[in-house]
Amino acid sequence: MIDVALPADCRIVALDSIASTNDEAKTLAAAGAAPWTVVWGREQTKGRGRQGHDWASPVGNLYMSIILRPAGPATRIMQLGFATGLAVADGIAACAPALPAVALKWPNDVLLEGRKLSGILLESASEAGGSLAWLVVGIGVNVASHPDRPGLVATSLHAAGAAVEVETLLYAIVARQATWLDRWQREGFAPVRQAWLSRAANLGSDVVVRTPSGELRGRFVDLDGDGAMLLDTVEGRRVINSGDVFPAAA
Repeated sequence: MIDVALPADCRIVALDSIASTNDEAKTLAAAGAAPWTVVWGREQTKGRGRQGHDWASPVGNLYMSIILRPAGPATRIMQLGFATGLAVADGIAACAPALPAVALKWPNDVLLEGRKLSGILLESASEAGGSLAWLVVGIGVNVASHPDRPGLVATSLHAAGAAVEVETLLYAIVARQATWLDRWQREGFAPVRQAWLSRAANLGSDVVVRTPSGELRGRFVDLDGDGAMLLDTVEGRRVINSGDVFPAAA
């Protein structure tokens, strides 16, 4: 039995089928749902990832969205994506300790031996003054199966030999999300950044970053104090706030 200590006010809304757990969580958050309301769908019919990409969502994998209401400006939201990546990595390690350690790919993916195992999608709303009204943290983990399509190198926990149960993993991740959120609130982004960098995929390597404004090539050298990627290119250091990262040989 893994060690699980859920937040005292955690409420799990479990649904057999749903279009999108993030969309349901956003509706609940806008209607005043309390923090640590967790929407869990056993399947999604319209699952999606970052930048509107479809997220294949058959029964057997984990699809959940957590409503949070941390105090502070909405501009700090990006930092919580890194805290969530750590929570997912810690939850997987707790449920499948024999697996190799997962790696965290900037900004919001979790990799197992170079293959995509999990993705994270943050969506939020702000108050008129710029403070955060609510944050929805969407998490998908390939447990029993993974998509097989051109251009996507993915895996699942079962394919890797880990007989993890979806509900057990859900509880493990929520518990560790609470731990990392608490540390972020008490100590700021610095310990989250340090822990994330210690598990970062492609750190110190040459990468290709496809951004909304074009493609950049360079060496991934660090994160700045807000979580942006620092990329050393032939034209100097660039600060990347959004994009998709690939090994330079890809």
